[in-house]
Amino acid sequence: MYSQSRVVIENINPLINCGEFPLKSVVGETVPVSADVLGDGHDIIAACLCFKHEKERKWKEVRMYHTENDNWSASFPVDKQGFYEYKLQGWVDHALNWQHGIGRKLDDGQDVNSELLEGAQLLEEIIPMATKEEVNFLNDCITSFRSTGAYDKAVEIARSEELYNILVKYPVKSLLNETAVFKVYVDRLKARFSTWYEFFPRSASEEKGKHGTFKDCLKLLPRVAEMGFDTLYFPPIHPIGEVNRKGKNNTTEAKEGDVGSTWGIGSKHGGHKDIHPELGSVKDFKEVVKAAEKLGIEVAMDFALQAAPDHPWVKEHPEWFKWRPDGTVQYAENPPKKYQDILPIYFESEDWKSLWQEMLDTALYWVEECGIKVFRVDNPHTKPFYFWGWLIGELKKKHPDVLFLSEAFTKPKVMHQLAKQGFTQSYTYYTWRNSKHELIEYMEELTKTDQRYFFRPNFWPNTPDINPWSLQGGNEAIHLSRYFMAATLSSNTGIYGPVFEQMVSAALPGREEYLDSEKFQLRHWDWNAKNKLTTLISKINHIRKAQPSLQQTNNIEFLSVENEQLLAYYKYSDDREDETLMIVNLDPYYTQNGWVQLPLHSLGIHEGQNVSVTDLITGSSYNWDKEWNFVELHPALPFHLFKIKK
Repeated sequence: MYSQSRVVIENINPLINCGEFPLKSVVGETVPVSADVLGDGHDIIAACLCFKHEKERKWKEVRMYHTENDNWSASFPVDKQGFYEYKLQGWVDHALNWQHGIGRKLDDGQDVNSELLEGAQLLEEIIPMATKEEVNFLNDCITSFRSTGAYDKAVEIARSEELYNILVKYPVKSLLNETAVFKVYVDRLKARFSTWYEFFPRSASEEKGKHGTFKDCLKLLPRVAEMGFDTLYFPPIHPIGEVNRKGKNNTTEAKEGDVGSTWGIGSKHGGHKDIHPELGSVKDFKEVVKAAEKLGIEVAMDFALQAAPDHPWVKEHPEWFKWRPDGTVQYAENPPKKYQDILPIYFESEDWKSLWQEMLDTALYWVEECGIKVFRVDNPHTKPFYFWGWLIGELKKKHPDVLFLSEAFTKPKVMHQLAKQGFTQSYTYYTWRNSKHELIEYMEELTKTDQRYFFRPNFWPNTPDINPWSLQGGNEAIHLSRYFMAATLSSNTGIYGPVFEQMVSAALPGREEYLDSEKFQLRHWDWNAKNKLTTLISKINHIRKAQPSLQQTNNIEFLSVENEQLLAYYKYSDDREDETLMIVNLDPYYTQNGWVQLPLHSLGIHEGQNVSVTDLITGSSYNWDKEWNFVELHPALPFHLFKIKK
């Protein structure tokens, strides 16, 4: 499509899939936008960034500024939840071009009477937009420009900063070029900053061998709050299938008394809108949700779209499952793993519209009935991408506070697509990133590419599904360092407990799976046990709540330290009012030392200027006045968390 415009706008950044998907932000952030803006010839061009909330009718705008090589930048604030719209405009600014040109001619000693008359015409176009005081000034300008006896005054006014500011404030956008409208989705702050704790309610009982209940969970809430967690995630709490139920350690035949996998959802007791009878009632669950809220904790539910063979859906909606020619139904498989106790939903069903609606109704039930605002979604990558885009979009229309964590340990582009479709956060590969090089490379990918605008990582050192090699038989130091890095590299973090803090890491031989996995049996825990891990995890979590620099992921800079077993990084809040410096010993067995290079430029200081660093873990303070500073870390306390004060 062609137009008379003389300004080209291209290479807009950031854009996700050329604007197909919205950028992501949270309330209180600013959204940076840049683009190449260029015009023909030598005329002065100008550009602005226009933005508004979806519920606003009037566009606001901020002028873009030239950076280098025809690239222009600006940013806009987002202070409400929901969608914001933005677009870019570019034009040849005849008024600024006139002022620039008349100045050049005056510098060359040329007569500019004709140009002054042109200026008077340009100012007449601006008068309808100006304030009363500005109109008086503009009329004075016009009179001077057209007066034959006020040449000196006229040229002085023509070059004045006061006139320049008015010309910038009220541009006449001749031959305007305007981009398409793009979107940003703005979530509440918890989308960017959350601290998760997971445990199985059925293992909450203080009595060994007894099935836990929601009443037992109530007693554990103060422990979760004391440790500084703000999100309590329960694996599925629904009735568990009895047909093809799994036994302990994932055996294919359950023995009498085996409780089965919580992810084998559905039985004669109900399905996805029901509670496992041994846990309690919906009323009991609501009591947990409300009691947790009083302690600053949100309860996250598992949203697992799959069914046990005896789920009510199988009889009521057989078309929602894939039936083989021999009349049997296809159970879930991830070769070589087999899940005979689970039937995958058949999303290619001809009755897909009713299927989709039931999935949405299920989520809405827990939001509206029990006040759930956070879902951890099981295996979302095994369901259609566009289904998630629809479901999340529809739910957030009514309940914008609801957040979704994607449990998709799969291929990068699949994880990214789920994020683009609307998932708020995602599990990540952090679980398997152990060396200094791996950690830096992964963080640079997450924070220095377009991923920062749509993919929010959530770092978990372990999950019920993953007992990573690094933790199997791991000592206290490795557990400490893995949690510390998860909690300070990423602003969203979580652990599966109490196995993590109690260092229960026995594994099935040759697998990254827990021996005697809680997924398939009751476990009895000493919930009153305290150790160095519980103490330091609590301290780290409370520090995170107090330090804005740790409440975001993207503002990070890795620092030079000449030891491959030491990792150092600097984080800062957007306003630079809070700055922290973390140093970690990656060696769980030996003391490591080295010289850490301070980021002088980022700190805005020069060598010799005193910097005070206080370790928020130990309370120790140091004064550093050199660029390179010596550190030494023992496995007994394998990290520093310094607050920087200049």
